[in-house]
Amino acid sequence: MISIKNSEQLKLMRVAGRITGEALLVGAEALRDGVSTKEIDRRIRAYIEKCGARPSFLGYGGFPGSACISINNEVIHGIPSDNRVVKDGDIVKIDVGACYRGYHGDSARTFAVGHVSETAQKLIDVTREGFYQGVGFARAGNRVGDVGSAVERYVASNGFSVVRKYVGHGVGSDLHEDPEVPNFGTAGRGARLYAGMTIAIEPMVNVGTADVRVLKDGWTVLTADGKLSAHYEHTVLITDEEPILLTDVG
Repeated sequence: MISIKNSEQLKLMRVAGRITGEALLVGAEALRDGVSTKEIDRRIRAYIEKCGARPSFLGYGGFPGSACISINNEVIHGIPSDNRVVKDGDIVKIDVGACYRGYHGDSARTFAVGHVSETAQKLIDVTREGFYQGVGFARAGNRVGDVGSAVERYVASNGFSVVRKYVGHGVGSDLHEDPEVPNFGTAGRGARLYAGMTIAIEPMVNVGTADVRVLKDGWTVLTADGKLSAHYEHTVLITDEEPILLTDVG
């Protein structure tokens, strides 16, 4: 069932979104050559809890971290570890969720560490712009397919591919709600968007094939061909006018 939030629920969603966005920036500030993904995770968790919220991901389905931190060819759901160390030239995806008084925010970005290749930087830029191409259609009266079609069209025009196995989703009192929000599709098809809906739009974009595989840890998703992947996500409030990015704090 698709949830339409009332004004009180949206107040909580705005706070959850702000905390999520700020926690993501805390993680970004920790990125440097030699830092472990576990240390980044510790800082994110500490910030979320300091704000009176809790990490949405911690324990979700058994996930052991407060953030998903995925490097280079890892697409999503990377498990933070003291043994997983960031290096100059890496691209790092940080995905954060915060739950405030029962409502969630969800946001992710891909960051360049030091000097990265031209291909890596283009991938980061195209993934971010793919999100904005899609979110431009995220308004009441349009359909989910309008969003996904715009994302896929832009990504493909730049020679990259969108992951099809994992998609965006509704966000609210549950971290994952209806509807699914694919980063592909046909304009004019799919669930209709209504004012008061809150959804996570999150392009996952690969340099090579769209195919992915999951490690034996049951979480970490990698590109099937070992090439780079990037991720960009905001929690979006649908309105009758321009969409509002609840997790965008700068």
